[in-house]
Amino acid sequence: MRARFPIGTLIVVKNWPYILIVLIVIGGAGFLVYSDRQRLGVGHMLGASSASENTGESTSGVSAALNAMKPSKAKWRSISRPADGFTVELPAGTRDSEAPAFNETGSTEPVKMLESTSDDDTVYAITWQDNPPIARINNNVPDRTLDQAQDGMLSRTQTTLMSQTRIVAGGSPGREILAHNASGGVLNARLIYVKLPGANDRLYTLMALFPTAGARHEQDVTRFFNSFVMSAPGA
Repeated sequence: MRARFPIGTLIVVKNWPYILIVLIVIGGAGFLVYSDRQRLGVGHMLGASSASENTGESTSGVSAALNAMKPSKAKWRSISRPADGFTVELPAGTRDSEAPAFNETGSTEPVKMLESTSDDDTVYAITWQDNPPIARINNNVPDRTLDQAQDGMLSRTQTTLMSQTRIVAGGSPGREILAHNASGGVLNARLIYVKLPGANDRLYTLMALFPTAGARHEQDVTRFFNSFVMSAPGA
């Protein structure tokens, strides 16, 4: 695990994707952000260019658009996690980890995570937590919880929202977002709020993070999101 930092401190990382784990499961009191401060600065803000760079930026934009239409060469595999209530496909080379996320009292609670990082610094990850602090402070109201989780994620990663879609996944409400940061990094995320039997609701967050727009592959993002299938935890 990379270093943990307190609320309100945005730590940028070697490569944009590691900003990743803004663990969106997040108490209203804060988020866990990993990293080490140096290399979020690759590329340019999407859609911005200086007069001297207009031609290059335009060519780069066309290349990025064409690249986005193709699948990557990543080797995907299906992962079944019945105890955690889901199956999902991820590029090979996944690892499990557990991170502390700050809650509303200032203490920490564990958040489970499964992630895959490719050679080009693209990251796919899923996090999940039962009865997350952000749900508790919103009285377990799904829409309020999802809206605040999304707003917190954008704020802590200093990303700008490009699009947001309300979704229903397996009968559960969710949000799907596309955002970018000032250095050209791209974030796709899907948040799903699941009402479980008893008191423990669950928040799943799926994230696909790319260091540049040119590294993003739409088919891969779609594959990742659509491969996520929920089941009753422990089934």
